[in-house]
Amino acid sequence: MWDEKYLQYKFSDYHPMHPCRLELTHRLSEQLEVFTGTNVTMAVPEVATEDQLAKLHARDYIAKVQQVSADPTQSFTDWGLGTEDDPVFGGMHEASARLFGGSLIAAEAILEERAVRAVNFAGGMHHASRSKASGFCIYNDVAGAIQRLLDGGVSKIVYIDIDAHHGDGTQSLFWDDDRVLTISIHESGLSLFPGTGFANEVGGPGAEGSAVNLALPAMTGDAGWMRAFHAVVPPLVKAFAPEVIVSQHGCDGHRDDDMTNLKLSVDAQRQAALDIAQLADEVCEGRWLATGGGGYNVTGVVPRTWTHLTAIAAGRPIPLRTYVPETFRRHVLETYGRAVPYLMGDDAQLWWRSWEVGYDPADPVDRSIMATRKEVFPFHGLDPWFD
Repeated sequence: MWDEKYLQYKFSDYHPMHPCRLELTHRLSEQLEVFTGTNVTMAVPEVATEDQLAKLHARDYIAKVQQVSADPTQSFTDWGLGTEDDPVFGGMHEASARLFGGSLIAAEAILEERAVRAVNFAGGMHHASRSKASGFCIYNDVAGAIQRLLDGGVSKIVYIDIDAHHGDGTQSLFWDDDRVLTISIHESGLSLFPGTGFANEVGGPGAEGSAVNLALPAMTGDAGWMRAFHAVVPPLVKAFAPEVIVSQHGCDGHRDDDMTNLKLSVDAQRQAALDIAQLADEVCEGRWLATGGGGYNVTGVVPRTWTHLTAIAAGRPIPLRTYVPETFRRHVLETYGRAVPYLMGDDAQLWWRSWEVGYDPADPVDRSIMATRKEVFPFHGLDPWFD
C-alpha cells in the first residue's frame, strides 16, 4: 500500500511521528528494488468512508474528528483531540481515514485471494479506541483490517503487536470477541505509556484467554525479547490455529529510539518479522497482513526496519550485511542533516536462550514470561511450565 498522500498525516513539523519516516521507507525500499518482484503489486489506498470507520468507531467521535479537521482552531480533549500527543490539524479526518482505508484494501486483497501477504507500513495506529484518539493515533486501521476480515468470513485471527507500547486500543476493540487473539509484546506499563497491558488482562467475559500481554522490563535487549517472543507467541498461535495473522511492527523498541526504554536492534526486529512470516506459512497457508506503527528514529531506524518487513513479506529478505545505498544516505544527510548507518543491520550478536533450557526465577524477563504463560496458556490447553 502506498500513496504520497500518506504524508498528509502530519501533526506538525516537530511532532515525533513525522511523515518523513514513511517517505524514507518507500524511498529505501525502492532503491533496494523491493517493489520490483513479479509477485509484488502496489495498491493505492482510498479514504475510508464514514460507514467503514463506524464499524469500529463511534459516529459521534468521527463527527468530532471531521469538525476539527475542517476547523483546527477547535479541540475536544475529552475525545483525545487537541492534546499534546494528538494536536489537531487541517485535513486530519481525511489523512487518518486514508491510513485506515489502506489497511482495509490490504485485508480485501487477502479475502479476495489477490494476495497472500499485504503490507501497509503507514498503518498500525493501535492506540485509537472506539471513541478516543490516543498516542498519535486517530483511527485504528489495524483493527479495521481485522474487522474487515471477520466480516468477510474469516473465523479466527491472531493479532501480534511488537510495538514497544501496549496495543491497548486494538485490545479494547476486540476484548469480548473470542474470534480474535490479540498478543502484545511491549515494555511494561510501569515505565511506559499507556500504563496498561499487564499479564492479568486476558479478555472479557466469554472471551477469556483472547487477550495476551507480555510486559517486559525496561532495558530488555535482543536476547531477552527474542526469548520472550518464542516462549509465548508460537505456542499460542499454533494452538489457536488462525486463518490469518495480522501484525503491527512498531519499531520504537530500538535502542536508538528516545521514546522507549527497550534496547533492540534492527536485526532483532527483522528476525521477528521472519518468525511471524514463518508462523503464517505454518498455520494459515501464508496469509499475513502487516502494518507499521510507532518508530521515532525516523531516518536511521524506521526506514531500514520497515524495508526489511516489506522485503520479507515479498519473499525476498534483505541480508543484514547489505549496504544502505549511497544515494539514500546522501539524501538523508542533505535533507535532514542526519547520518544513516552504512549497513541494513546493526551488526548485533543475535542469539537467545530457548525456553526449553528452563525457567530462571531470578531473571526479570523470565518472570514476565511466566506470568503471561500462567495467565493465558491454560485457556488454550497449554501447560505453562512445559508447552
